[in-house]
Amino acid sequence: MPLLASCTIVRGYISDGAYGPTSFSYEKLLKDTIFNRSDVFSFSQAENQAEWIDTLHFFHQGRIYSNTTMWEAIGSKTETQGVLIVQNDSIVYEKCKGDITPDKISGVFSITKSVTSLLCGIAVDEGCIKSIDDPVTDYLPELKKKDPMWQKLTIRHLLDMRSGLDFDDTYSLSLKIKNIKRLHAMAKLNYGRNIMAQVKKLKFRCEPGTEYRYESMTTEILGIIIERATRRKFADYLEEKVWTPLGMESQAYMNYDSKKHHTAHAFGGLALTMRDLAKIGRLYLSRGDWNGKRIVSESWIKQSTSYSRDNEGYHFCWYNTSCIGADKPEYPGYYAMGIRGQVLYVNPHRHLIMVRLGLRDDTYAHIPYLFEQLSNLWP
Repeated sequence: MPLLASCTIVRGYISDGAYGPTSFSYEKLLKDTIFNRSDVFSFSQAENQAEWIDTLHFFHQGRIYSNTTMWEAIGSKTETQGVLIVQNDSIVYEKCKGDITPDKISGVFSITKSVTSLLCGIAVDEGCIKSIDDPVTDYLPELKKKDPMWQKLTIRHLLDMRSGLDFDDTYSLSLKIKNIKRLHAMAKLNYGRNIMAQVKKLKFRCEPGTEYRYESMTTEILGIIIERATRRKFADYLEEKVWTPLGMESQAYMNYDSKKHHTAHAFGGLALTMRDLAKIGRLYLSRGDWNGKRIVSESWIKQSTSYSRDNEGYHFCWYNTSCIGADKPEYPGYYAMGIRGQVLYVNPHRHLIMVRLGLRDDTYAHIPYLFEQLSNLWP
């Protein structure tokens, strides 16, 4: 094993163990603080809580759960720690247990990708990014000297996970994994100290735009472009354009690689509270408007969240629910998702926002499916 690969893997193993990052791994890494302000927006508590949710029984086509309550379905196999449901700006259901509470800051992993997409939309609106059809080399000119494929790779390709890059998301740090190259790539992205140097060494497995394949490095490059285009640190731009105008209740954190290079973990480094995460859902539910203030264009929200089977249901770093069910439901939603089953689900037809945070999820995609079922059963 190369010495550099070994050092990166060992650093990650010491930090998080063989199973990779946890909900609180952000605390051990370098991080920027995203400050909240005194002008806070808070969801009200509904007078009548939706306690009937706990009496419903759910069925799943894949038999991951069958004839069980919501907490039986998402608790026993997933170590769910918190569920928050908001309707019409009121908290109608909130239940927490274990280490995560409504005001506890927790890492949300790849939900960060959806927030990165939001910042990209804002940067486009402001003209910092001229067009999402620009090649990435317009913003990262040093890549022109590398593989010619870089000049074919556009920002749109990054948003839709169609980069063609040869990169694998393998979070486990178990040394039993046979392909050490796969193990090293994600470990280096998580624990390495110079992400841009890693980017420069990337190869392409196919031409950009050819096919959809989910890869964290793809969104990481998008984050670097946003920082270059806006000439701002990711955390500072997020604070100014989202955190302050949305009146977040708590501060948040954004991990980065090193003090020398200070490249944000745009692929998965955001940590925040359940209630503040729900406010991102509220922004999308209101199609980019926040109490009369335009945060991001309505067209950006529409492109991100419209129900479509194209690109396996993944657009602009959001999933629409065409990818979790054979038939289109009467009231389809969309969602952002991270490893360990962190979920932000939005249903515009029912005016619902649902958040699930937890320590693990052995069943992965069934939580959005369950939230979709609940939305379609909503009275």
